[in-house]
Parts: sequence; C-alpha cells; structure tokens
Amino acid sequence: MFVKETDAIALFPGGFGTMDEAFETLTLFQTGKSGLLPLVCVDRPGGDYWQAWDGYLRSALLSRGLIAPEDLSLYRVTNRLDEATDEILTFYRNYHSSRYVGNRLVLRLQRAPGPETVARLEDGFRDILAEGEFSVGPALPEEAEDSAVADLPRLTFSFNRRSFGRLRQLIDALNCL
Repeated sequence: MFVKETDAIALFPGGFGTMDEAFETLTLFQTGKSGLLPLVCVDRPGGDYWQAWDGYLRSALLSRGLIAPEDLSLYRVTNRLDEATDEILTFYRNYHSSRYVGNRLVLRLQRAPGPETVARLEDGFRDILAEGEFSVGPALPEEAEDSAVADLPRLTFSFNRRSFGRLRQLIDALNCL
C-alpha cells in the first residue's frame, strides 16, 4: 500500500525501517510488481548516509552481478532538497502514467515523441522490446473507461517485463524531450 498510493517517495536517514522501505520499494520496482515512480534518498547537506548505502549497493551487489547496472537508475541519491524536488518534478515532465493492455505496455505522455525521436528510442532501447517496435498513438480502445487520461498521447510497445531499470531510463529519456 505504501508504494501503491503515492506518486513519489523521499527517504531520509533512519534505521531498519528506512532500509526496509528502501529495499522493499526497489524490489517492487525491479520485479515489476509496482509501477515506477521517483525514489529519492535525501541526506542532510554534507551527510554521507545515502552515499554509503549507494556505495554498498555498488560494491556488494553490482560488483557481484546480483543487480544490473541499470538497476541503479531506479533511485537517486542527493543531499540537496532542490535536487530531490527536481527529480520528482522531472519524472513527470512528460511521462504521466502507464498500464498494460494485453501484452503491450502503454506509456501515457504529456507530449508525443516525433518520428525521429521514436527512431532514436528504437535504437537506444531495442533491448527492452519483447517483439515489434515502439508506436505512438491515441488511447487504445481498452482504455476507454479511463477518461481522465483519454486525450494523452501514448507510446506503446511489447515490453520484455524484466528490464525495469532500462524502462526507467526510457522514461527519463522521454522526460528530456
């Protein structure tokens, strides 16, 4: 429920409960059991709590191949509140939300990418496609009941449902348009 009912998560230095929330959220993101949203680990100015935690993830998990390099894209570490705020706002700059329709992932966007951008996305993110290609269009007929987002353009594709760090990188790329 913690992740399901929020649009962003900011974590601050704490004990076991904080670590539990951080790892549980990352596990939900990495396995696709939850939709992606910004997870920002915020330290005090000059603090090293989250930097030490990030260093641990890199030395104990990444270096042993227990997580993929792109999994590090599932969170951000900062000791500046303006950077934390910017991370959350940037996540929703173009990306609005997502849902699965059959075997296709539908990313709802504020602005549709043009053909040249879609071609660049295909080159850069082909590895996350289970088959086919990216397509841009309006709401699918199966989304008719969701009138609040009916007018938003969509980027749809057959997602491999395992590369969630790469999916976050795709969302970041779409937000830079």
